[in-house]
Amino acid sequence: MKFIYQTWWKVLAVVLIFYTLIAGLQFRVPRLDILHETIRNLYFHVPMWMAMLSALVLSVFFSIRYLAGGREEDDLASVECVNTGMIFYVLGLITGMIWAKYTWGEYWSNDPKQNSAAIAFLLYCAYLVLRNSIDEEQKRAKISAIYNIFAFPIMIVLLFVLPRLTDSLHPGGAGGNPGFNKYDLDSHMRVVLYPAFIGWSLLAVWIASIRYRIRLIENKRHDIN
Repeated sequence: MKFIYQTWWKVLAVVLIFYTLIAGLQFRVPRLDILHETIRNLYFHVPMWMAMLSALVLSVFFSIRYLAGGREEDDLASVECVNTGMIFYVLGLITGMIWAKYTWGEYWSNDPKQNSAAIAFLLYCAYLVLRNSIDEEQKRAKISAIYNIFAFPIMIVLLFVLPRLTDSLHPGGAGGNPGFNKYDLDSHMRVVLYPAFIGWSLLAVWIASIRYRIRLIENKRHDIN
């Protein structure tokens, strides 16, 4: 955990995010029918999901560590990674809905990708409800860890597998609407999108580490009192 106290990656996160904000609004983008300038939202919508995934992958890692060693710190790290992942999950949904309004005509069109994302979101809401419903600490930590480990692959299937098997307005669906990487993610977009992935993912880790350290302080105060 010494990594979270180092400074270089936090500076890198800030630099990459500011670069994304500036370049995402100023650099040239492909001129595509329907999308037009809204394609710039790709620099923000998709990186929100990448940041969410980074936080949730870490949460699974710490859940496994907790089950293996029973350390309270691992349980706290896992839940704070989930809490952070949910923040970026909401941002991903909001940016996606705004984009859908300008390209599909409405914020929510019951597209398979949107519906699957909503179900996966409720899956992790249930995780947070489960934690708050169990008073005994070790039992809560163990059950939460097991739930979290199984929830993650289900979320992956809901977000990235099932929508590709059905007709969808969203890129990458089975109905012939190709993903961006197949036709228009040119070099001008890659030099912004890839740094955005790294920058927002690092920010997610940064937020999770701050929440984790706050939780540790709160627990120590509780033990003292």
